[in-house]
Amino acid sequence: MNNSSNSPLFGQIVTFTAAVHQVASDITKDVKSGALTPVQYKILEYIAVSQPVTLSEISECMHMSMPNTSRELKKLTEKQLCAKVTDPADRRRQGITLSPAGEQMMGEAFQTIGRRFEERIGQLSDEERREIGLALELLQQKVFY
Repeated sequence: MNNSSNSPLFGQIVTFTAAVHQVASDITKDVKSGALTPVQYKILEYIAVSQPVTLSEISECMHMSMPNTSRELKKLTEKQLCAKVTDPADRRRQGITLSPAGEQMMGEAFQTIGRRFEERIGQLSDEERREIGLALELLQQKVFY
C-alpha cells in the first residue's frame, strides 16, 4: 500500500502549498484598506474571485463558524462592500456578491497585487511564462479541481 505522506510527490505538494501561501502573503501585504480586518479582506477576496457565494461556502473556505462568518458579513454589508442577492431559481437561497464599492476596492487591491506579481516574474522570458501557465493549468486540472 502506498503511504501518500511518504511519497515524493506528496512532499512536493506540501512544499509547493507552503510556498504559495508565503508568496500570496508577500504580494498582498499592506494591500487592504485600513478600515478592514485581515479576515474581512480575505472574505472580500474570496467573494471577488468566486461570486456569488453562499454563507456556508465562505464559512468553509475561511475555516470560520457560521455565526462568526455571518457577523463578519454583516459588518461588510454595513460598510457597503458586499450585498446579498436572491437566487431567482430558489428564492430561499441567497448569494453574496461584491457591491460596486466592494468591486472598486478589490479592483484596486488586485491592481496592486498584479504589479507586485509582475515585479516578481519580470525577468522571465515569454517561453518561461508560457511554461508556468501550462504548469498552473495542469495543476488546476489534476490537483486543485
